[in-house]
Amino acid sequence: MNNDSSSRIAARLRAWIAGAAPGARLPSTRSLVAEYQASPVTVQKALQVLTREGVIESRPGVGTFVRAVRTARPADYGWQTAALRSPLAPLRPAFTAMRTAPNDVIAFHSGYPDRELLPERLVRAALTRAARGEAALSRPPAAGLPELQSWFAHELGSSTPAGITPPTPSDVVVLPGSQSGLSSIFRALVGYGQPLLVESPTYWGAVQAAAQAGVRVVPVPSGPDGPDPEELSRAFEETGARMFYAQPNYANPTGAQWQARRGEQVLDVVRANGAFLLEDDWAHDFGITTASEPLAARDDSGHVVYLRSLTKSVSPAIRVAAIIARGPARDRILADRGAESMYVSGLLQAAALDVVTQPGWQTHLRSLRHQLQSRRDLLLTSLMQHTPQAHIEHVPKGGLNLWARLPDGTDVDQLTRSCESAGVIIAPGTEWFPAEPAGPFIRLNYAGPNPGAFPEGTRILGQALSGTLG
Repeated sequence: MNNDSSSRIAARLRAWIAGAAPGARLPSTRSLVAEYQASPVTVQKALQVLTREGVIESRPGVGTFVRAVRTARPADYGWQTAALRSPLAPLRPAFTAMRTAPNDVIAFHSGYPDRELLPERLVRAALTRAARGEAALSRPPAAGLPELQSWFAHELGSSTPAGITPPTPSDVVVLPGSQSGLSSIFRALVGYGQPLLVESPTYWGAVQAAAQAGVRVVPVPSGPDGPDPEELSRAFEETGARMFYAQPNYANPTGAQWQARRGEQVLDVVRANGAFLLEDDWAHDFGITTASEPLAARDDSGHVVYLRSLTKSVSPAIRVAAIIARGPARDRILADRGAESMYVSGLLQAAALDVVTQPGWQTHLRSLRHQLQSRRDLLLTSLMQHTPQAHIEHVPKGGLNLWARLPDGTDVDQLTRSCESAGVIIAPGTEWFPAEPAGPFIRLNYAGPNPGAFPEGTRILGQALSGTLG
C-alpha cells in the first residue's frame, strides 16, 4: 500500500513540477503529508524517486527545489583537427588478440593464457607478501630492484656458453611490460624516420610500436626455420638499417623456433653490418618439447638487445619485463624509460621476483609444459578432423599459437565475421603482416579458455570456411 501511495504522490508531484519554474521550492514534507494524507515515510519515498530521476534536488537545511534542466548542446571539437594535424601513424582499432570475449563464445583469438594456466596460488601469496613489505611504500631505482635485475641477468647467464661473458645485473633495465620496452628501444636505438627490419609475419604490437615511434618498418620474409640470412643481408645493405627485430623462439604468430645454426648465421649478418638484433623472447616460459635458447646468450659484444617478459607466464596483472643491453645502448634505453615512466612499481617488481624465486615456480612450469602440449595436440586433432582445409605447415615446439594457411582465394575477413556470428572468434592473419599478407592465414590460440570446446569450435570454423569457399 505504501509503495502504491508513494507512486501516486510521485506522479502528482511530477505534474506539479512540469508547470513550475526551475528553482521553485516544493512544499515542505509536513505540508505534503497533510495534503496527501500519507505518512512521512511514504512522502520521503516519493521524493527519493524524484531525486533519483534528477527532477528535484534537496538542499539540507533549506528545502527541496525543482532542479534546473539544462538543454544539452552538441560538443564541438572541430578546433582539435587544426591543433592535432594529421597523426604520425595510422590510428588503428584494437587488435583482435586484445579483445575480451563473453563466456558463451569459443575464443581462439586471445593473446594471453587462460587463468587456469597461471600460477594463481603463487601470485596471490606474492602480492600479499609484497604489500606487507618495504616495496609497498618505497620508490625503486629507475633501472629496477637490484634483486630482480640480478635474477634476469642470472637467468640469461645460465645459458651462456664458456668463452662468452655473461650479463651483469647492471646490464638490466626493468620495464612495465615488454610493449613499453619495444617503444623505448625503437625511439632510443632506431630513431624517427629510420628503417627497422622485422620478420614477416611478426608480432603486431612491434609493428604498432614502431609506427608510433615514427620508425619505418621493412619486412624480411621468415618461415618455420627463420629468415634467410642472404635476404636479411640484402635488406641491411639496401636500407642501411641498424636493427633487426626478431623472435627466434616460438615466434608470434608462427610458433617457429630457429635452429642453432640459423641463429649463428643471423648473428653473423648483424655483426657484419654493425647492427643490433632485438631479440623478443616473449614465450621463454612456454616451451613444450624444447626449451627457449636465447641468442643473447651467445653475444657479449652488445649486438643483441634482449627483451624478456614475465607478464604472460606470471599474470597479466603483473606487467613486469626486462631489457638486457650492454654499452651505451643500455644507457640510451634507460634514459628513455626515465623520461616516460621514471620507474616501475616496486610492488609489482617485488611480487614478480617472489613468484619466480619460489620452489613452486619450477613445478608450475613443468605442469604448464604438459598442459600446453595437451591443448596444442587437441586443437591439431580437431582441425584435422573438422577443418582439413586449414594447413598447418609447422607444429610449434612451444608458444601459444597455431598458424594456419587457408586455401587461396579465402576471404579471411568474411570468414572471421561468419565464425563470430556462429559463436567462434578467430584472429585474421592480416594483423601479423607489416605489409601485404603473403596469403590467407589465421592464428589460433590453444591456451585460451575451455579447451573442451576445441572440437566444436573447429567444426564451426570448417563449416564457415566451406561456406566462404563455396
